[in-house]
Amino acid sequence: MVDPSLEEIFPGLKGQAYEIKSPSDHRYNCMAWAAGDTRNWWWPVPADEDTWPAGVARELTVPAFREAFATLGYAECAEDRLEAGYEKVALFALAGTPKHVSRQLPSGRWTSKLGKKQDIEHELHDLTGMLYGSVALVLKRPAPAAGATA
Repeated sequence: MVDPSLEEIFPGLKGQAYEIKSPSDHRYNCMAWAAGDTRNWWWPVPADEDTWPAGVARELTVPAFREAFATLGYAECAEDRLEAGYEKVALFALAGTPKHVSRQLPSGRWTSKLGKKQDIEHELHDLTGMLYGSVALVLKRPAPAAGATA
């Protein structure tokens, strides 16, 4: 399903095979979605309102986001391509400031929570543009074993 309002905000989605996967939801954002949390809003600022990993600097920097995902077992990697046995997240930044996080799906496509808007499935670079910037960092962690529970 095409959403002209999303395509206006994210011109890279025009003509692409993206898919809306959920309705709008104000409880969680892109970082929470990438971290697997649909109950909280993850962001380093403001410090008194948002969820953020303990001990990680509350600043809008690529190193702070790298460290936040390190608390979840992620480490920096060189490529955004699908890699068997790993889960990946990609941090978008504009002029060095983090703006968005996407999570790779087992299919190799990516999933993003668009602020307070919908979750979508898309190709990673479809969100590159003036709002989110471009991919600044890709991180990976070992995928949980099939059938494993947390």
